[in-house]
Amino acid sequence: MPSPPSHFAAAFILTLLHLSAAQSAAHTCSNQQSETRSLCPPFTSSPPFPFSLSPGCGHPSFPTQCSSPHSIITINNLSFSLLHYDTDSSSLLLSPQPTPKSSNHTNCTSPHFLSIPNRPINLSGSPFRVSDSSCSRLSVLKPCPPPNLPNCSHCPWDCKLIKSPVQLLQGCGFRHRQVSEQGCHGDVLGFIDQFLLMGIWVEWEEDRDAYFSNCKACEANNGVCGFNSSDPEKQFVCFPSHSEMSQPWIRQHGPNRIAILCLIFVFMCLLAAVSIASVMFRSKRKSLADEPDPAILYLHRHRSASLLPPVFTYEELECSTNRFDPKRKIGDGGFGCVYLGQLYDGRIVAVKHLHNHHGPTAGAKAFSTKSFCNEILILSTITHPNLVKLHGYCSDPRGLLLVYDYVPNGTLAEHLHGTKKLYRKGSLTWQIRVDIALQTAMAIEYLHFSVVPPVVHRDITSSNIFVERDMRIKVGDFGLSRILVLPETNSTSTMTSSRCVWTGPQGTPGYLDPDYHRSFRLTEKSDVYSFGVVLLELITGMRAVDQRREKREVALADLVVSKIQMGLLNQVVDPALDVGAEVMRGVGAVAELAFRCVAADKDDRPDAREVVAELRRVRNRAGGGGGSGGVSRASSNAMSVVVPDEGV
Repeated sequence: MPSPPSHFAAAFILTLLHLSAAQSAAHTCSNQQSETRSLCPPFTSSPPFPFSLSPGCGHPSFPTQCSSPHSIITINNLSFSLLHYDTDSSSLLLSPQPTPKSSNHTNCTSPHFLSIPNRPINLSGSPFRVSDSSCSRLSVLKPCPPPNLPNCSHCPWDCKLIKSPVQLLQGCGFRHRQVSEQGCHGDVLGFIDQFLLMGIWVEWEEDRDAYFSNCKACEANNGVCGFNSSDPEKQFVCFPSHSEMSQPWIRQHGPNRIAILCLIFVFMCLLAAVSIASVMFRSKRKSLADEPDPAILYLHRHRSASLLPPVFTYEELECSTNRFDPKRKIGDGGFGCVYLGQLYDGRIVAVKHLHNHHGPTAGAKAFSTKSFCNEILILSTITHPNLVKLHGYCSDPRGLLLVYDYVPNGTLAEHLHGTKKLYRKGSLTWQIRVDIALQTAMAIEYLHFSVVPPVVHRDITSSNIFVERDMRIKVGDFGLSRILVLPETNSTSTMTSSRCVWTGPQGTPGYLDPDYHRSFRLTEKSDVYSFGVVLLELITGMRAVDQRREKREVALADLVVSKIQMGLLNQVVDPALDVGAEVMRGVGAVAELAFRCVAADKDDRPDAREVVAELRRVRNRAGGGGGSGGVSRASSNAMSVVVPDEGV
C-alpha cells in the first residue's frame, strides 16, 4: 500500500491532468482567445464576448483581427482600428483604416488625408450606431464662405463633405441638424481627417439583440458564449463550463478531499506571497513618488510657480497622443520625438517626448533634464508671433514632455528638401522666401534686443523653422538656447560687442559658427551665422550639409561663398525659382547679406537689427506687401529672462 504522501501527490497530479483535459475539450474558443491575449490591444487579456476571433466564437457581427498597435474590426465591409473599448457604456472608439486613393481621388484631396474614406460610413444593418457626441462634432462644422472647393465634376464626394461634413456618418443627418451660428472652419477636410484619426464613438444596444440576451443567461450558468457558424440563422451556442464536466471521482474518495485541501493551502500561500510582494512594491513606488522631482525643484528655484506654464499629467498627455502612437509621430529629432495630440479641451497640440531620460548614463539623463528645464524657463517669459508658444509641460519618471503650438504645414527644411508631394518646391516663390527670411530675422532680433538678458537660440536651422498654412513661420526648439551675461559697463556699444558666454560648442553641423567652435565664446553673432546658412538654403534650395557633394563643398556655406567670390552665383540659384531680372536683383542682395552673415570672423557679421533692416529693403524693392509684411514687430519692451547656468 503506498504511503499517504505519495498517494496525495499522485492524486494532486491526476487532478491537474483531468482538469486540464476537461478545460481543453470544453473551451476551444476560450483557448484560442487566450493565445492572443498579448496581441490584441486595447484588451489586456483575452478579448471578451462578443468579440469574435474565429468562426463560431463570439458574436458574428464582431469579427476581430488581432494586430499591433491596434486590432482591426470589420463592420459592413469597412475596416476600423479598435482604439478603445468601454465596457461600462458598451461603446467602441474606432478609426477608419487608411484606404488607397484612386488616381482621380488623389487629384481631389491631399494625400495627407488618408483617413477620409471614399464613401459614407454606413453602419445600418449592424447592431452599431454612431454616438450622438461624434455626430454632434460634425453637425456643427461648416466651411468658411466662400468655401474652397475642388472641381466638383471630378470630385463630387469631396465637395459634398466640404459643404455638409455630417454626410460622412450615415444616419447622423436625421438626428442632428446643421447649426448655422457656430462659426466656420477654413480647412474642413483637414478637420475631418484629424477627427477620424482621433476616432469616432460607436455604440450598440445589447437589450435589442437576442444573441446578447442568450449570452447573459449562458454566462449566468458559468458557460462560454459562441455561435454555430454553419447554421444559416447563426444559432447561439452555449459551451459548457469545466465545472459541469468535472470528473465524479474527484468527489468520491475521502483522501482526495485532503488533496484538494492541500491544493487550496498551496494556492493561499501563493496568494499571500503575491500580496506581500505587492505591498513591498507599492511601498517602494510611494517612497520614490515622495522624493522631490529634481526638474521641478530646479524650475521653482529659478522661477515663481505663477510664472511657469501649466503642468500636465503624464496620463493626460499619453491619452492625448493615443499612448504615443507611432502613427501620430510628426517629428523625430536628436533631442526627442514629437507627436500630434488633442487635449481634453479640444486643442490640437504638438507633444515632444525628450530622449535619453532613461539613458544608459547619468550624464545622458542630466543632459535631457537640463535641456527640458532650459526650454521651459526661456519660453515661459517670451512672446513673439514668430516664436512657438509653450502651453505646458510634464516632468514624470516615465518621461519629460513639452506641449507646444501645433504648426500644421511642416518645416522649412521639408518645403525646401522634402520628397513629399505636399512640399513642392515651385510653391516657394522668391517673395515667400524673402518673407520667411524676414520673419525668422525678426524672431532673432527679438531674442537678441528685446529680451533682457539676451537669449541666443544656438540652433537656428531650417528644421527648426515651422511653417503655418498661410506660410507664416514660427521658430522653435529652444533646448540648446543660452542666456548671455551682460558685462558691467555704461557703454552700450562696448556691451553689445563683448557680451558672451564661455561654453562648449553645441549645435547642428553645417550651421555651427566656426568662430564659436574655435574660441568656445558664444555670442549673438553665432545665431547670425546660422541664419546666414538658412539664407543660403533659401537661395539655392540645397541642404546645409550634403555628403554627396565634393569634399570642399560638403558644407553649403563653403560652396556658395566660393561661387560668390568667383561671380558665379547664378550657378547655384535654386532651379525651382522663376528667376527674372527683378528677382535676380533680389537674390543678389540676399546673397550679399548671407555672405556677410557667414563671415569667418564674428566681428565682420551684421547684427540681427541690421539683417532685419536689409531684408525689409529687399522686400520693399521687390514690391512686396504680403506675407510677413503684415507681421507686426514684437513689443520693444524688454522682458526679463533669468536662466542660471548651474547644472540641474
